[in-house]
Formats: sequence, structure tokens, C-alpha cells
Amino acid sequence: MLLMLGSLLTVMSLEPTPQNLAYHDFADQRTFLGVPNALDIISNLPFLLVGILGLRYCIRADLGAGRLAWIVLFAGVSLVSVGSAYYHWAPSNGTLVWDRLPMTVGFMGLLAALLSEYVNHRLPRWALTPAVLVGVASVLYWHWTDDLRPYAWVQFFPLLTIPVVMVLFRPRYTHAWLLLVSLGWYVLAKVTEYFNVPIFELTKQVVSGHSMKHVLAAAGCYSILLMLQKRRPTSVAAANAG
Repeated sequence: MLLMLGSLLTVMSLEPTPQNLAYHDFADQRTFLGVPNALDIISNLPFLLVGILGLRYCIRADLGAGRLAWIVLFAGVSLVSVGSAYYHWAPSNGTLVWDRLPMTVGFMGLLAALLSEYVNHRLPRWALTPAVLVGVASVLYWHWTDDLRPYAWVQFFPLLTIPVVMVLFRPRYTHAWLLLVSLGWYVLAKVTEYFNVPIFELTKQVVSGHSMKHVLAAAGCYSILLMLQKRRPTSVAAANAG
């Protein structure tokens, strides 16, 4: 809780951060079969695939108290494919809202799931809905005020939570290391996003860094699904159950 409040207060103490309109000027603007910015749109398909597979697994599997939070995560991942494709069809601040809304749903689902499985299994009962509402509110706040600070916190705090809870708490399930793999994929995705234009030029205009970002971020989501599919309860979980 202190980390959560401290990080939020730190972010909000910074100067307001407006959306740089140059963000919408992507390197790869090629049209294919009448679809503008085609590769940036098509590269969202892995989100849809991983999201559907994740939802299918989480709905059927016994994932304990965090089950609903995991479902929310993969629902967000599925919707990212739609929201991001809509945004890339006609990039602007107005369409970017629909890209970011499902992202915050996924991030907050991940946060609630991590807190449930590492801190207290009762947390999702009261924390999941407020967390998702905070995520949605951060996007609406940016849309109304052109200040990215709350949205930046919502995007990065759940990811910061991964190494913190893994250091401070013993895992209740095996294969927790795949969370770090997921984090690594996401960091790599942000790197390729940052080097969007240089990657496009380096690959002889075959693929841009932003298109690669979509695929790498989806790989991070798949790593989480793989963890859920492979994991087994540890001695910590058995002791708690006893």
C-alpha cells in the first residue's frame, strides 16, 4: 500500500504531461487492400489470439480467489486488439482513448491478480472493481485534461509490482519466473516502440518498431497464460490451505 500511494504521489508531483501529437505520426503508414496503416493494425491479431486463449483457460480452470482478476486481464488483452486497431485506422487523441481504455483494464486485472496471489487472497473481492475504475478514470482524466500522469502510473505500477511482490513474498505457485519473462517482453516492446523509426529504416521498411511492439507485448501476455497453465501449488499454498 505504501508503494502504491508513494509512487502515485511521486508521479502526481511532477509537471503535467500533455500528449505529444507527434506520437500519432507512425513510421509505417502503408495501405494494404484499402486498410490504412495496415501492419500496425494487423499486428494486433496476437492480442486477440492470446486474449481468447486466456479467457478460455481462465473460465474453465480453477485459479482460486484470483480467477476473476485473471479473467479481467485477458478480457482487457482481447479488447486491446479491437481498440488498438481502431486507433491505428485513424490515429488521433480521440481514437487513442479506445486503445488505452482496454489496456488499463488489463493492467488493473493483473495488479489485482498479483495482490491476490502474493499478498492476500481476499483482495480481489474488494479491490478489483475499484482498480479497474481507477484505470478507466486515468484515461478519461487524460482525455479531459491532456495530462498523462495518472495514466502513466496505471500503466507502469502493475509492472513494478511484479518484481516487488516476488522479492517480498513467497510464491504460492510454481513457474512464477514466467512473470519476469513477461515483464522482459514488455520492456522490450517499449524499447521497440521508442525506436519505431530507426527499426523501420534498419529493416529496409519491412516492419516498424511499433508493429514489433504489438507482437512483443502479446508475447508478454502469452507468458502469463503459459505460467497459469503450467503452475502447481507450492508448499506455501498447501500450508495456507491447511
